[in-house]
Amino acid sequence: MQQINKPILAIFMEIDLNRYKNIIFDLGGVILNIDYDLSVQAFRKLGLDNFQEHFSQAQQKHLFDQYEKGLITSDEFRAELLKHFDETVSVADIDNAWNALLLDLPEERLDVLRFAKNTHRTFLLSNTNEIHIDEFNRYLKREFDLNNLKSFFEKAYLSYEIGMRKPDQEIFQFVLDQNGLLPEETLFIDDSKQHIDAAQILGINTHWLTNGKTIVDLFGK
Repeated sequence: MQQINKPILAIFMEIDLNRYKNIIFDLGGVILNIDYDLSVQAFRKLGLDNFQEHFSQAQQKHLFDQYEKGLITSDEFRAELLKHFDETVSVADIDNAWNALLLDLPEERLDVLRFAKNTHRTFLLSNTNEIHIDEFNRYLKREFDLNNLKSFFEKAYLSYEIGMRKPDQEIFQFVLDQNGLLPEETLFIDDSKQHIDAAQILGINTHWLTNGKTIVDLFGK
């Protein structure tokens, strides 16, 4: 495991981590930088002007829910989207537009995850899908020589792999039950208010990451 550098260690020592035994991290908007509007713009360029009415951070329609729960395959998802475009739009165009929202992962956030795993039970809980994860893993390999982020957590829960997604309370209860976690000993970090609200109903401690803050800021000054 990479040695934690002194600046990162100093940041963490200023936080009372003893309040929690477990930390559940979201992926997009918490670990990975994302921008939903970039996909909206990319689909608009392909000819779909109202993509934002079907997909957004706050709400998704049935097709996207099905895909993020793994109820349809990537090929079925692409085929449904292609119905909205003329024959000049390809599968590659769909993938590129869909992945446009994925940005970068600053390396200091990996340092945060490494340190957190040494002091707490840590978990990843993400609404995501096969196309996004495949692209993200290619990015991790290219930038950090990592195959995925699973080694940074005790367990990673991806919505399309387990058939559930946030903000449904069943997915939070599933993570708690499978790992014997007590809600009052657990911190959940997410950038979506509806996910925060759902976790709070179950008694989970939460932090809504907003206003450009990052997990480095959260555990820092």
